[in-house]
Amino acid sequence: MAQPLEGLTAIVTGAGRGLGRAEALELARLGARVVVNDYGRPGRDGSGDASAAPAEGVAAEIRAAGGEAVAHLGDVADHEQARALVQLALDTYGRLDVLVNNAGILRDRMVFSMTEEEWDTVIRVHLKGHFNTTHFAAAHWRERAKAAGGPVHGRIINTSSEAFLAGSAGQPNYAAAKGGIVGLTTSTALALAKYGVTANAICPRARTRMTEDVFAGFAEPQDGTLDPLAPEHVAPLVGYLASPAAAGVNGQLLVVHGGMVAVAERPRIAAKFDTAKDVFSFEELDALLTPYYAQRPPNETFAAAEVLGLKHD
Repeated sequence: MAQPLEGLTAIVTGAGRGLGRAEALELARLGARVVVNDYGRPGRDGSGDASAAPAEGVAAEIRAAGGEAVAHLGDVADHEQARALVQLALDTYGRLDVLVNNAGILRDRMVFSMTEEEWDTVIRVHLKGHFNTTHFAAAHWRERAKAAGGPVHGRIINTSSEAFLAGSAGQPNYAAAKGGIVGLTTSTALALAKYGVTANAICPRARTRMTEDVFAGFAEPQDGTLDPLAPEHVAPLVGYLASPAAAGVNGQLLVVHGGMVAVAERPRIAAKFDTAKDVFSFEELDALLTPYYAQRPPNETFAAAEVLGLKHD
């Protein structure tokens, strides 16, 4: 029986550990040939020497299970290295069908203490890294669609975060980057739809090297059951979005963790006020907006997030 991704080639960035590793293994299990990208630096802040071992290790796991995989050691935030990553897929397997952008780092600090370098580095790896690979993959699919005279199979799955959805006080750089990724995703979805390419973003919650502090108070089950925060809860959604079955899913943001998938709506207008004159005055705005906000719950943003099962301290 044919697998959902049989004959397709996928790139997964940041796939040497944690969430990316689980996603790469799942795509391979579903039949895809996988290019496993990871820069291999040991620190979650992007520090340390680059190493091919994490990417090579996951590629070896895939091959040991009977799949096809090749490793790529490279920094996706570097434009030329991102180009080389896409070219590796084309040179090795003759095609590219799926791009999963997952690579990222953390440089957490409150906004009043954050340095310019801490801001720039996180934006570079997350947001520019997503753009770089998307740029080269999109150019490939556009040319392929022109040559074919019609749509092709192209799937982009980007990684955003609940830090963008509900705020994260000590992560202004990370939250901004993840919000930017959603904007990049929706723009890309509109631009590439006519070529048969979809772009969607997920907000995953998983216990990884990146989130060890966030979930420090949530112990892993000791009874042999799967950890609700295991990356394996996220990977199946990535596999689905990569497949032909998800052709009708485009420009969407989905929250996923622990056996739950929630489809996030785009922001909606909560209230509307019109001036009684030609232009608002300060006094009129004060009379309209101050009472409106006074009657709303003080943490309404966080309260809305609770619908998705998010918790904030």
